[in-house]
Amino acid sequence: MLDEQSLYRYALALGLAADCKDPPLGHWAYFTPAVPDSEIGTDGHPRRGDFLPAITLPRRMFAGSSMEFRGAMELGAKAALTSTIADVSHKAGQSGDLVFVKVERRLEQRGSVKLREQQTYVYRGDGPAVSMPIPADPHPHGEVWCPDEVNLFRFSAATFNSHRIHYDLPYTVETEGYPALVVHGPFTAAKLAGLASRDGKLSSFSFRAMAPLFLGQPIFLQKGLEAGEYSAVRADGTIAMTAKVSFQ
Repeated sequence: MLDEQSLYRYALALGLAADCKDPPLGHWAYFTPAVPDSEIGTDGHPRRGDFLPAITLPRRMFAGSSMEFRGAMELGAKAALTSTIADVSHKAGQSGDLVFVKVERRLEQRGSVKLREQQTYVYRGDGPAVSMPIPADPHPHGEVWCPDEVNLFRFSAATFNSHRIHYDLPYTVETEGYPALVVHGPFTAAKLAGLASRDGKLSSFSFRAMAPLFLGQPIFLQKGLEAGEYSAVRADGTIAMTAKVSFQ
């Protein structure tokens, strides 16, 4: 059942009003990972080999998603989510081996499909330590977003995301080689979807993560030159995420 409280907590995590009934990408408030502590890996993710394949590469990232909105979710009504592995592919990148996993998701209520989504995860090996980006002068244009530790914690809680790079600084720096806590890709995507929703009601939304975003530096949310294009840009001018939408 799609309960109101889960959606309201998700809306609050995005900085919206508690009674917001249609927060951007609100379906992410539901069907969150539900595994016991004994099945959590050292990185905080559920251990592989149950639903997601048992890929041995140590690092996992949410690389992107493409979704179609076919109807509004009905709060208080039963819902079913069907997830299937659509594709697993291996590529050799400049930084080493990469494995891409595509997951098809379908959310239904009362026999009607409300949402179709294809999520892409990428697995990679350990890489060299990453430096904090050097801010550009002048800074990029766009709407400034400055999440803090509490914002990251609340979004992790609202989506039941226990990946340690979002809250455990020693682990983030010493094990995964990042210079600061990492802003969730879905958090950034939801902010871009929120920016896009000011221009109209979304019919489809897709995003692609290009580079990590770090706590402690502003993030610039931009509209693209073409209609329906949006991006999140780091303080050094690097495009961290691109998004495309179509409107109803």
